[in-house]
Amino acid sequence: MLLELQSYWPPHSGRFTSFWALLCSPWPLHSGVPRAGSLPSQAQSAPAASAGTNGPCIMEALSEANGTFAIRLLKMLCQDDPSRNVFYSPVIISSALAMVYLGAKGNTAAQVAQVLSLSTEKDIHQSFQSLLAEVNKPGTQYLLRTANRLFGEKTCEFLPTFKESCVRFYSAELEQLPFAKAAEPSRKHINAWVSEKTEGKIQELLPGGSIDAKTRLVLVNAIYFKGRWNEQFDKRYTREMPFRINQKEQRPVQMMYQEATFKLAYIEELQTQVLELPYVGDELSMLILLPDDHVELSSVESHLTWERFRAWTRPACMRSTDVEVFLPRLQLGEEYDLAAVLGPLGMADAFQGDKADFSAMSARGDVCLSRFVHRSVLEVDEEGTAAAAASAALVVAECCSESGPRFCADHPFLFLIRHNAAGSILFCGRFSSP
Repeated sequence: MLLELQSYWPPHSGRFTSFWALLCSPWPLHSGVPRAGSLPSQAQSAPAASAGTNGPCIMEALSEANGTFAIRLLKMLCQDDPSRNVFYSPVIISSALAMVYLGAKGNTAAQVAQVLSLSTEKDIHQSFQSLLAEVNKPGTQYLLRTANRLFGEKTCEFLPTFKESCVRFYSAELEQLPFAKAAEPSRKHINAWVSEKTEGKIQELLPGGSIDAKTRLVLVNAIYFKGRWNEQFDKRYTREMPFRINQKEQRPVQMMYQEATFKLAYIEELQTQVLELPYVGDELSMLILLPDDHVELSSVESHLTWERFRAWTRPACMRSTDVEVFLPRLQLGEEYDLAAVLGPLGMADAFQGDKADFSAMSARGDVCLSRFVHRSVLEVDEEGTAAAAASAALVVAECCSESGPRFCADHPFLFLIRHNAAGSILFCGRFSSP
C-alpha cells in the first residue's frame, strides 16, 4: 500500500513540491442445501485499547464499517470491465486510510470517515488496534501478518502527536531517509522492507522515479497470508478444463477437484451458490459466490451489499453438506491507483492541494495526497492460499458423483477471505479471466 502526499503551492506561485505516502453446470436444488431466502431489505485524544467489556462492541462496529467499505470498493473496481480480474485487501486499505485520518482535520477528516463508513469517530483507532492485534496474534495454524511503517524525509518535521499515535495504534514507527539526497537508494530500501514483510511476493511496490527530492513522507502497509485448506484438494484429480469468460470466449484452466463436506447455500433470487472453504483451524475461510451458468456475475455484483452478504452467509443459511467442488488454480496480481476510486466514493479534498487539511500531521498547511497505490498478489492451489498486499478439457469420469450438489467454478465468480473471529474481510476478489 502506497500513499503519496504532496506539498502544495498555488498554481501561480511557481512552486510545487510532492509528498508521497505509499501507501460448471449448476447443481439442482438439493434437500440438504438451504436456500438463503429473500434479499434482506481523532488520534491524539483517542484512548488506548483495553480488554474490557467494550472490546466485542468495538470489533463488531469496525467489522460493520470495514465490511461496508470492502463491498463498496469491490463494486467500484468491478463496474468498468466485467472481464477484468479484481483482487485487493480492504483491511490494509482501510487501515492505511485510518492512518491518513490521524493526520486529517476538517472536511478532509470528515470525508475520510465517510469513505471508511464510520458511523462514529469515537474509538476508531482503538478499534483498528484491536483488529490488528487479533489478526497478528501468535499461535495460529496459518501465517497472517500485517506491517506498517512511515518513511520520512530526514529534514522534515511531523507533529509528535501524529508520530506517537501511529506507533501507538498501528505499530508504525517513523524511519527517516534522505529522500532529497538519495532518492533511488531510499526507494530500494522501502521496496526491500515490503518484500521482506510479504515473503517476497511484492518486490517492487514503488516503481522507478516514484521517490524524488520532493518526497516528504511514505506510508507503507503490507499484509501476508498463507493458509492450508482444512480439506485439501488431491493433485491427482486436477485436470485441464475450459473456463467460460463470456458467452463467446473460453480459456483452459487447471481445475482442482474434491468431494467433501462443506457449508453451502443457495440464493434463489440471484440463482447463486455460496460455498465456504475453511482453512486449517477454521479461523479463516474463503467464501465464493458463484452464479448459475446462465446468470451473469454482474447481476450478483449489483445486488451485493455487506448486509446481504452477512445474511447469505449466516449459520442458518450455510448448512454442511456433501458437495463436489471444482475450483481453478488461481494466480492473480493486481495494482490500483485508488485516487481515481476514492474521489467518487466521497474522498475528494485529500487529493486537492487547495482543499486538503492535514494540519494534524504537519504544521505546514500545504500538504495533500497525490497517489494511493495498492498492489496485491494471490495464489490458490491444492494445498491452500498464499496472498499478499501492500495500502495478488473435460472432467474425467472418476471425478464425478451424482450423490450431491456440484459447485463448479468454471465461469466468473466472486470470492472473499474472511477472518471469522474478527468478522472482517481480509481479501476480496473477482475471477473473470484466466
